[in-house]
Amino acid sequence: MGLLVLVRHGESTANLANVFTGWLDVALSPKGDEEAQLVAEKLRGYHFDAAYSSTLIRAERTLDIIVARPAWATIPVHHIEALKERMYGDLQGLNKAEIALKYGQEQVDIWRRSYDVAPPGGESLQQTQARTVKFYEAEIVPQLRAGKNILIVSHGNTLRGLRMYLEHLTPEQVMALEIVTGGVHVYRFDAEMKIVETRNL
Repeated sequence: MGLLVLVRHGESTANLANVFTGWLDVALSPKGDEEAQLVAEKLRGYHFDAAYSSTLIRAERTLDIIVARPAWATIPVHHIEALKERMYGDLQGLNKAEIALKYGQEQVDIWRRSYDVAPPGGESLQQTQARTVKFYEAEIVPQLRAGKNILIVSHGNTLRGLRMYLEHLTPEQVMALEIVTGGVHVYRFDAEMKIVETRNL
């Protein structure tokens, strides 16, 4: 049976500063490094056939920390554009609290949590999901069908979109889906790609 492990990167310096990050290429904070180390500890004993991250530094660094263990030194690692965070457009680099004061918290919540409303100049979750799922279906599903174990390190919205697809969540349900930095979610599939196990670590 194929195993898929989804990990959100550790806390970034932008998370710490409470700004809209999107495609800004920011480093992990010291806490983010610790969260990545904790993920590696949680995954101790797992075997992976391949590992993927987005091309943004915070995801790459998180994956680097995870696969630094000697047992995983030979895992093929791939950095994929399609796994990048949702593009936040005009909001990137701006403080979330200040934007809430300017536009109202309700509007900010719509930009951040809704499925089909894009922030100004940015992507909706629906658009982010489309590119993520296209990659997943083309590159990951064949490996899972073959019984391989795959690790993906990505971003909050990228993973929200993928989990929405895998778990058949509604737009209303995905609004409430929160994925914390350093969060780990495991799926196990049967030969027909039906989920037979799903859990957080």
